[in-house]
Amino acid sequence: MFESLKRSFRKNQGDPIIVVSGLPRSGTSMLMKMLDAGGIEIMTDSERVADIDNPKGYFEYERVKDLEKETDKSYVREGRGKVLKVISNPTIAYILLILGMAGLYFELSTPGAILPGVLGGICLILAFYAFQTLPINFAGLLLIILGVMFFIAELYAASHGILAAGGIVALLLGSLMLIDSPAPFLQISLSAIIGVTMATAGFFFFVIAAAIRAHRRQPVTGHEGLIGQRGVVKTPLKPEGQISLRGELWKATCDETVKPGGQVEVTGISGLTLQVKKLPSEAHGKG
Repeated sequence: MFESLKRSFRKNQGDPIIVVSGLPRSGTSMLMKMLDAGGIEIMTDSERVADIDNPKGYFEYERVKDLEKETDKSYVREGRGKVLKVISNPTIAYILLILGMAGLYFELSTPGAILPGVLGGICLILAFYAFQTLPINFAGLLLIILGVMFFIAELYAASHGILAAGGIVALLLGSLMLIDSPAPFLQISLSAIIGVTMATAGFFFFVIAAAIRAHRRQPVTGHEGLIGQRGVVKTPLKPEGQISLRGELWKATCDETVKPGGQVEVTGISGLTLQVKKLPSEAHGKG
């Protein structure tokens, strides 16, 4: 918004235009009143009338609210030497909140990273500072926080994605309910809400899919990784002997007698002794 306004100012150079900017309910109307009392003419169309929330008036100029879409900016010439009010977008406060919670999530999921936690904390403080000036629906805010708690719980509970799905629903509903005002310019951008929700859903679906693949994958380290491995008999198994497995000698037992050179497969482990079975090829060879 401000870049578009700057471009218009450059094309219409002359007396400076004073811009008063801030989030809704941050005191911009009071500052406009002060500048008016100080003798600086206010640029307003008076379309938004005073109400119970602001009985002394808003001093707004409606065309500025659609500055990015407005193609005709000839009205900027009329603002020379005047003061113009520009309301910041509440979407910024919402994005700061989401970034802050994302930072804390990554800090909890990867302890010791530090940077995500630091940035997340800063974003949260800035978001809550901005929310002081906005008509916040605390039910919406609690839903967003609940959604983040579901995401964190997904890290520690084997819910197979149920907690993550609940978190996505809570995040979406909370985002839609966050601002308690019918005024269009106070609403969070729907594209921002959809973008945040889809990005969050995509991330967690990726994480859950990776966890499922890792769970299904056969272990390759530790004793569990030996199950199903094949070895070569070094000393006769009758029923106990030694086998060579992965270049190491292991004590092994088998229900059948197996001669040296025979092939066996590990079926279990008891302490440091492998339980093996004779492979079919060895059985056929014996006959």
